[in-house]
Amino acid sequence: MPAYTQQLTFFREWIKHPLQMASVLPSGQPLARMMISAMPDQSECVIELGGGTGVITEALLDHGVSPAQLLVLEMNETMHGILRRRFPHAHVLCADARHVNELAQRTGVLAPAGADAILSSLGLLTMPPSLQRDILDAAFAVLRPGGVFVQYTYGLRSPLDEQVRKDLRLRSERVGMVWRNLPPAQVYVYSRDDR
Repeated sequence: MPAYTQQLTFFREWIKHPLQMASVLPSGQPLARMMISAMPDQSECVIELGGGTGVITEALLDHGVSPAQLLVLEMNETMHGILRRRFPHAHVLCADARHVNELAQRTGVLAPAGADAILSSLGLLTMPPSLQRDILDAAFAVLRPGGVFVQYTYGLRSPLDEQVRKDLRLRSERVGMVWRNLPPAQVYVYSRDDR
């Protein structure tokens, strides 16, 4: 799918569902590369939350993640349809991120120890803390010990509410800023000391 078509589709969906969409444009390739660089080495089992038009999905597959071990969740039905057509061999579901644990179990995507990484394009910054807590709690239930939750934001600070971070015993690390994204975005990694 050409970049222009992706951008136009994304923008149309934002106009229809502004509260569901984290951005007016899809992520760029430089942002996708930074998110992938934040995953643990040799990550095989990966989950993507908020797949959009598939910029990050495509980058994950190009990076070597097997479609059989990639689960992509997207709530928007139009975007979900695009993802299903673009990536027919990946597990692409139209579903809520709060159910990621049960969906990963049901699809058989999980490695025995759990997922290596979850890459999120969800608009955490605009979500109430209770919803953030539900999503991150479900995400860390499916991550293996040492697994990471990688999130980008257009905000100037960590998108995760500080109290939620403390309640879930998560560490936060700012990976960097992607200036070559519209708008520029910061990437954060959340992890838990499970030792």
